[in-house]
Amino acid sequence: MPPAFIPEFVAAIDLGSNSFHLIIARLRQGELIVVDRLREMVRLAAGLTSNRYLTPEAQQKAIDCLQRFGQRLRDMPPGSVRAVGTNTLRIAANAGQFLLLAEQALGHPIEIISGIEEARLIYLGVAHSLATDGKRRLVMDIGGGSTEYIIGVDKMPLQKESLRMGCVSMSLSHFPDGKISAKRYKRAVIAAQMELEPFEKTFRTGAWSEAVGASGTLRTVEKLLISNGWSKEGITPDGLNHLVEALLSAGHHDKLQFPDLSADRKPILPGGLAIIQATFKSLHIEHMKVADGALREGLLHDLLGRINHEDVRTRTVTALAGRYHVDQEHSANIRHTLRDLASQLPPLPGVDRETAEQWLDWAAELHEIGLDIAHSQYHKHSAYIIENGDLPGFSRQDQKLLAMLVRSHRRKFSTKSFKELVKPWDEVAHPLSLVLRLAVLLHRSRQATRLPSIALSLTAARLQLRFPKDWLTEHPLTAADLEQEAEYLLAAGIVLEYG
Repeated sequence: MPPAFIPEFVAAIDLGSNSFHLIIARLRQGELIVVDRLREMVRLAAGLTSNRYLTPEAQQKAIDCLQRFGQRLRDMPPGSVRAVGTNTLRIAANAGQFLLLAEQALGHPIEIISGIEEARLIYLGVAHSLATDGKRRLVMDIGGGSTEYIIGVDKMPLQKESLRMGCVSMSLSHFPDGKISAKRYKRAVIAAQMELEPFEKTFRTGAWSEAVGASGTLRTVEKLLISNGWSKEGITPDGLNHLVEALLSAGHHDKLQFPDLSADRKPILPGGLAIIQATFKSLHIEHMKVADGALREGLLHDLLGRINHEDVRTRTVTALAGRYHVDQEHSANIRHTLRDLASQLPPLPGVDRETAEQWLDWAAELHEIGLDIAHSQYHKHSAYIIENGDLPGFSRQDQKLLAMLVRSHRRKFSTKSFKELVKPWDEVAHPLSLVLRLAVLLHRSRQATRLPSIALSLTAARLQLRFPKDWLTEHPLTAADLEQEAEYLLAAGIVLEYG
C-alpha cells in the first residue's frame, strides 16, 4: 500500500471456533492505539456436524454477527481490514460456500489461515503486550477448536504447533450433556495429553523460562482462581486442582456458581480446564501468567507491517528460495522483464498495480523451487510445496493463488483452474499467469543480458507481442519457443501473435 494511502484506522476480525472478535485501532505515528473492541459468542464449532458441514443455523448466527461487524467497518477502505477464520473454517467441508456469504455480510475479504500461521499471529499479539526482555517464553492459546503452543524470544517465534483440541470441541466430546464427573474429566485430560504427547520434548520445561497464556479461557480461569483465593497471581497447579474440585462438586455446568463466570462460558469451561491441566502436567508448568494480547492484536501488527512495506510474506519467500537453492540472478532477470510486461496490462479489476507486481515478484522467485526435487514436472513440485507448506504470513487462499501462478507458468495452460480462486483473483490471476509464462520463456537461455523493450497487448482471447526489428531473426530459439507457446495457449482459447 503506497504511503499516500496509509489509513487512519485499521481493524482485525478473528472468526474463532468459539467467539468472533473485532478490534479497531487508530494509526498514530506508526503506533496502534486501540479505540474499539467487539466480541460475540458465536460458537461456530458447535455447529459442525459429524461429516464436517456447518449447519444452516450455525452459518446464519455467524452471518448475523458479521453483518453487525460490517456496519462498524462500512467506511473503512480496502486494505485497512484483515479478517481470518481459524480451526472450524479450516476443516468445514462447506467453508467455501459460507465464506461467500460471510464476505458479503462483512464487506471485506476473509482469509482462512493454517494452524501454524495462527500460532505465529498469536505470538505476535502476545509479544507486543509483554516487555522485550530476552526471556525464552512458552505461549499457550486455547481456542474453540484448536490450541496453539509457541516458544519464542521477544518478538521472534522459534517453535510453533497447533493441536486440534479446543474448549468447544473438548467440551462437546467429553461433556455433551453438561454433566461433569470424575471419570469424564479424567478421560478429557488424558485425551488432551495424548494430543500433546508427540510435542512434550519440544515444549517441556527447560526449553523456556516463563509460561504465558492467551485467550478468553485462560483469562477466565485466572480470574476464577484469584477471586476464590486459589492463586495470588496467574495460574498454578494447586489452583487448578481447587477449580477442578469445584467443577466436580457442581456436577453440571449449569450448577457452577461463580460471579466471574459468564453464562456463555459455563458449557465450555470443563473442556478448556481439561486442556489447561493436561498442559501443566505434560509440560511440567508450575506457574503461568496471562497476557492481554492474542490473535486479533497479532493481526493488527501484521497488517501494520504490510502497510509499512515490512511484509513478512516477502521474508518467507526469500527464505524459501534460499532453502531450495533458487538461481537468484535468473529470477532477478525474470522479475525485471515481468515489471516491463505487467506495466502494459490493462487495468486489473479489484487489484492495484503494486499488489499485482508483488505477487508476480513472489511467483518469479519461487517458480523453480521444485527443481530441488526433480527436473521433470518441476513446476508441479514447486506448486505443491507452495500450496501445502507452512508459509508465515500467507493465508490458505494466498498459498493457493501463488501455487496456481507457479503451476501455470509452463506447459499446459488451464483457464478453468483460476475459477477456484477467491475474488478478485479468479479474474486477475489469468493475465498475471500469462505475463509470468512469457517472462520465463523469454529467459529460457538463462543468459545474464537484459531483454530489449517488448510491446504487449492483451485482450480476453488475444495476446500480441512486438519485438524490435530483426530481434527474433537473431534469436531463433526464442522464436521456436514462442511457436510452441502459441500451441499451448491456442488449446486454452488464446491466440498468441508475435513478430
